[in-house]
Amino acid sequence: MTRLGTPDNAATASAADSPWALRDYALIADGERGALMDPRGGIAWLCAPAWHDGAVFNGLLGGPGRFRVRPADRWNVWGGYYEDGTLIRVSRWVTADGIVSCREALAAPADTARVVLLRQIRAVRGAALVDVDLDVRAGYGRQPMVQVRQDGGTWRARSGALWVRLTGAEDARPGPDGGLHARVRLSEGGTHHLVLELATEPNNAPLDPHSLWNATERWWKQAVPDCSDTAAPRDTRMAYAVLNGLTSAAGGMVAAATTSLPERADTGRDYDYRYAWVRDQCYAGIAVATHGPHPLLERAVRFVADRILEDGTALRPAYTVDGTPLPPERDLPYVGYPGGSDRTGNRAGRQFQLDVFGEALQLFAAAARHGALDTRAAEAASRAAEAVADRWMQPDAGLWELEDRWWTHSRLCCVVGLGDLSRELRTPASADWSRLADRILDATRSRCVHPDGYWQRADDDTGPEAALLLPLARGAVPPTDPSFSLTRTQVVRRLTEDGYVYRFRHGDEPLGDAEGAFLLCGFTMALAAHAQGLPTEAARWFERTRSACGPTGLFSEEYDVAQRQLRGNLPQGFVHAQLLECSARFGKATDAVSSAGW
Repeated sequence: MTRLGTPDNAATASAADSPWALRDYALIADGERGALMDPRGGIAWLCAPAWHDGAVFNGLLGGPGRFRVRPADRWNVWGGYYEDGTLIRVSRWVTADGIVSCREALAAPADTARVVLLRQIRAVRGAALVDVDLDVRAGYGRQPMVQVRQDGGTWRARSGALWVRLTGAEDARPGPDGGLHARVRLSEGGTHHLVLELATEPNNAPLDPHSLWNATERWWKQAVPDCSDTAAPRDTRMAYAVLNGLTSAAGGMVAAATTSLPERADTGRDYDYRYAWVRDQCYAGIAVATHGPHPLLERAVRFVADRILEDGTALRPAYTVDGTPLPPERDLPYVGYPGGSDRTGNRAGRQFQLDVFGEALQLFAAAARHGALDTRAAEAASRAAEAVADRWMQPDAGLWELEDRWWTHSRLCCVVGLGDLSRELRTPASADWSRLADRILDATRSRCVHPDGYWQRADDDTGPEAALLLPLARGAVPPTDPSFSLTRTQVVRRLTEDGYVYRFRHGDEPLGDAEGAFLLCGFTMALAAHAQGLPTEAARWFERTRSACGPTGLFSEEYDVAQRQLRGNLPQGFVHAQLLECSARFGKATDAVSSAGW
């Protein structure tokens, strides 16, 4: 039995909530956009209709807009979980008198012109009394709901250019803040559905929750492979689900769902990651190819190939998910997440980063190994190789998007990519690619190998660099090359602490003071140990890094080891990609050992 009414605390429902630690947020996503959810049952962040569009719920940065479903009894303990292999989230609260849950998802398959948010409330034990609050504020909070009216059992409104529909809240009442407020009463075992639609055009199609849930469940089941042959099947399915949720039907995968979350408090290193970095896309595609020719590989190849064919040697490091240039940076009028700012746009879109071409070549070679490189992608591979030939001697901004220098990592990535492509794509140019790889390797070795025998960061920087372990693990030099072992030894000795790996040193500052451990580098260390035939050590680095997530299982870019907190934008796609690659590679190694009877 369900009855809706106006809650007693409607006047205070619009009060701004302080943010949670990043580890406590969950993500639901459909590929075209994602919603960050807090443990109170609030949507803290959602941009619509696309990733890079203005947010309609801005609480993560201290702005207005909310869609909150939470027990009326504020004396509760929160929890929750993802349904295995999906980004369908079940939030759960234990109250003084019972247990309440809310199953939540963005409906899929996604429509680029509209977002549909599904919420199913359930009284798990005892009767439930649940408050519902909706206040859509499009354009980063600048455009409140207007023309709010009830049409039968559906609430309709406008917020900027978006048309709003809400079903399941027939007895809601508009509040003094312009939002809608309701109270849902459920007897034990009862369920209640809420469906919110935000669309670029008015829509009268039925918002039937049962058909929407059924389609969403089918979509996730088809999208995420079983992964039972990997080293950590459930976490690997989770990683794959995150990558799938971050990847648009157009092929572009956003680096993360959020903007302006600080890597370190008040350092100015807080950026907008709601765009598709070509490098990150390659990491994801290569990781998927390690496991099999799954659909995310095809989407990565298509997106990267299109960008190279359109821009050639002027390839940008990042684009919107539909392939357009990034907007310039600008500030929003909010306080921002504590320790961070509130900026949108990203200047990295104008940099030259040589390593991106090398990663693209590796992606195309990985696709070719699965017979998944079509004529258009093969042409893009040739164009990328030509770009490397033209520009490999030029200084570039590198992986970490710093000042232009002769970064070692960028050259070694190109060595790997050219070598892989020459072996996998047999064309008249293959021999030229192989010779170019040798020439780049020789030049880089003469300029960037330290007198002590390890690969240093740049020709003018003798420090260690954890990112170098990835091209070394992927074959820039043979595993037995002394420079490989010496480089990994330097990284272990100078860039690790308590089992976690940092990128590089910031002057004389102790590790952990300038920034957190870099989770991408932790998984890279595991790959490097594995490539050198050290499975126990590889497993140790893998498991330690795999522990650096919050209760939701999501990884950010960095991890504050001392405080055990996530840092940076969330969830960081390339970290989940590296987890997937490690798990796939280590699982195959385990199978090989088992079949040999060891």
